[in-house]
Amino acid sequence: LIEEAYNQEEGVIQYIQAFQYSHQTKEWLYTFTQEIPFPNQTHQLSYVIPVAYTGDPDGERGIGDILLNYRYQLVANDTLAIAPRISVIAPTGDEKKGLGTGATGYQVNLPVSLLLNDKWITHWNLGATYTPNAKDGVHAKQDLNGYNYGASVIYLQSNTFNWMLEYVKTSADTFGEDGSKVKDDAAFINPGFRFAKNFSSGLQIVSGLSFPIGVGPSKDDNGFLLYLSFEK
Repeated sequence: LIEEAYNQEEGVIQYIQAFQYSHQTKEWLYTFTQEIPFPNQTHQLSYVIPVAYTGDPDGERGIGDILLNYRYQLVANDTLAIAPRISVIAPTGDEKKGLGTGATGYQVNLPVSLLLNDKWITHWNLGATYTPNAKDGVHAKQDLNGYNYGASVIYLQSNTFNWMLEYVKTSADTFGEDGSKVKDDAAFINPGFRFAKNFSSGLQIVSGLSFPIGVGPSKDDNGFLLYLSFEK
């Protein structure tokens, strides 16, 4: 759930898949991400394709709004990494089905990663989203705003196995039944782990499992998250 501030090394491309499920609402979200250094590690291009199910009852399934991202490696040394990101959110989801906003959106995020010692790393995020003239397929257009922040602590048990604990808070404008803007707040604590397998060919496969626990406005909304990435 927390974005780390490390761009891909030159010549290395990463393919990331994630699947998140909510026990309470029965909603799920699958995302496919490809990260490409272009032309080197300082500059990274990526895209995120979401596929979602909007939950019971009468849920809708389909592709959501696709993110097109650029990230700049502002700082990268032995202890600190900073990589601000700017994104364009393409209106590829069907707003009538609750899968998109029906308008082009814009997002910024500031990931900061700090190596505390040879066993502990922490990551921090702060971001905002703006979608002008969004629509829900029925009512008048509205400008929608949102923000996110969060942090994680990673314990490096070994070079290939990590324990993880994350906290993330989001707040976003959505449409009410009468077309007015309504705040949708969410907050989760997310404990989990990840495991890497390195191959002599240079391929690295990372798998992970975590269990988002809703707190505050998301109380009782628990679920699980599966993660799988390929990097070469």
